[in-house]
Amino acid sequence: MTTSTKGTAKIPAVLVLEDGRTFRGRAYGAVGETFGEAVFSTGMTGYQETLTDPSYHRQVVVMTAPHVGNTGVNDEDPESRRIWVSGYVVRDPARIPSNWRSRRSLDEELRRQGVVGISGIDTRALTRHLRERGAMRVGIFSGNALPDEGTMLAEVRQQPEMQGADLSAQVATEEAYVVPALGAKKFTVAAIDLGIKGMTPHRMAERGIEVHVLPATATAEDVYAVNPDGVFFSNGPGDPATADHAVSVMREVLSRKTPLFGICFGNQILGRALGFGTYKLKYGHRGINQPVQDRTTGKVEITAHNHGFAVDAPLDKVSDTPFGRAEVTHVCLNDNVVEGLQLLDQPAFSVQYHPEAAAGPHDAAYLFDRFTSLMNTVLMEGQRA
Repeated sequence: MTTSTKGTAKIPAVLVLEDGRTFRGRAYGAVGETFGEAVFSTGMTGYQETLTDPSYHRQVVVMTAPHVGNTGVNDEDPESRRIWVSGYVVRDPARIPSNWRSRRSLDEELRRQGVVGISGIDTRALTRHLRERGAMRVGIFSGNALPDEGTMLAEVRQQPEMQGADLSAQVATEEAYVVPALGAKKFTVAAIDLGIKGMTPHRMAERGIEVHVLPATATAEDVYAVNPDGVFFSNGPGDPATADHAVSVMREVLSRKTPLFGICFGNQILGRALGFGTYKLKYGHRGINQPVQDRTTGKVEITAHNHGFAVDAPLDKVSDTPFGRAEVTHVCLNDNVVEGLQLLDQPAFSVQYHPEAAAGPHDAAYLFDRFTSLMNTVLMEGQRA
């Protein structure tokens, strides 16, 4: 990625998809060129949390909502230390942000962090194209001396694809850290950071959990060195088929029957640990308005998603795995994609979406309570024994 951070309002920009379709608009954010996988997010709000979600690493995010940037940027809502998207695509950026927490405009923040974007294009047409053709490689080019379209297209096609990408270690913490419990401490959880969002350990801390956040490279020995009551595997970017280390660590956790909870990438890791396959979705689920049914209760939740891969597990039966019986607990009502798994013979479960609600609805907050209940049950059984 090459960028300039000077004012960009009237600078021409071009978006080039790997199948040759192009869109011309104006620079938004930094000026230069950037590449990634073109994906779309259907959320009408929460753009700051989207931008700072590590799961978007190496992706160019197209916002389907036409007006973006209305509330500016604040210093409270980022989900990580930086913006992770490779590029940003909007139709009609706010000219003047208006919110009591706003500290600067979105355009200014994109420039400050060197994120190349484009505005003034037909994002509805682009989204429909991606729905029909699937997520694909893309480049955004801006500046007064743009290359010809043939050169830009050739550069796009030279970029690596998301399938086969091993990215978790690129976004995870390098040093372990602790998020203390809020109020009285009830449990200790070891959280494997595969691209964790800041709100996730906060949701656990609200429930009296002291969270030890460990690097993606952490071993089973590192996990059990903190004497955990439970183990958590986070969301993150890339292809789960490459995550052999995380799968190995999870299998060790499962073999010890420690309470386990996984979110998003963590759900895919659980799927692989149980012996299921994973596959790439045509265009993925991204946004804060995705309907999911919890099959254990029949309840339908509106949920926040950010995933381009899914677990290939049977919806219509209980499966035998090396760690006991497993079943699909949650399913997306739009396309029947697996959105959750659980083991029936030991305390382990996961969901494919983001129950921490940053950004997004709070329908799925009960999942953190479910994790707490699992740890409490195991603790009580251990005391009785």
